[in-house]
Amino acid sequence: MHGFANPKRFLSLARWLTPLFLLGGLLLAAVALAWGFFVVPPDRLMGETVRIMFIHVPAAWLGMGGWTALAIASLIYLVWRHPLADIAARAVAVPGLVFTVICLVTGSIWGRPTWGTWWVWDGRLTSMLVLAFLYMGYIALGQAVAREGASARITAIFGLVGAVNIPIINRSVVWWNSLHQPPSITMGNSAIDAEFLVPLLLAMLGFSLLMGGVVLARMRTILAEIQAEARLRRKAATPGGSQSPRPPLQGTA
Repeated sequence: MHGFANPKRFLSLARWLTPLFLLGGLLLAAVALAWGFFVVPPDRLMGETVRIMFIHVPAAWLGMGGWTALAIASLIYLVWRHPLADIAARAVAVPGLVFTVICLVTGSIWGRPTWGTWWVWDGRLTSMLVLAFLYMGYIALGQAVAREGASARITAIFGLVGAVNIPIINRSVVWWNSLHQPPSITMGNSAIDAEFLVPLLLAMLGFSLLMGGVVLARMRTILAEIQAEARLRRKAATPGGSQSPRPPLQGTA
């Protein structure tokens, strides 16, 4: 882990992983959605609306998984002070928010014919809405920290505190009397028929790869912005605004 905390080593790895994740994710997600929308038969109880599952479930998974990754990166930053950990947390926040919003929207569309309403203050729905607000708060706080030049520890602590909501989302349908259905996929068990489960798992893998590619691309962009800002500061600090002579490259005379 310490070896990959080196920005140069990370960039050399991310340079070829980014297109691999993006293209692989797009391909798998497209196959899974085509399978789920056009091949899988209607559900016996939910009919055609069951097809929303192939977007809704991966979006919910990645909304929660995104904050989990953000919290882990925040912990690594607080303990080991790896700058890349802070960059990773910042990079996860926006795609995590996007998938959380997709989860909420598709859940409302799914709930309208199933429950007869677009929204209920159900434990699962409410805790997912809280997650969306947490993402927004983290993004706004990160922008304020960067603008004011404050310590990144502030956003890291916020990321860890917000992680309390993840087990609440996961267990909400068990702890409270909920309109939302109980967990369909648990460790080593599934209540979903195989003809629905296989394309669903494929969609989850595809969207996960897609998010991984987006996060890597955002990390590379943030690193490039930091390096460009550092060069501008060095140039501004040089008398006359000119760049100081560059030291010889390693290995050269």
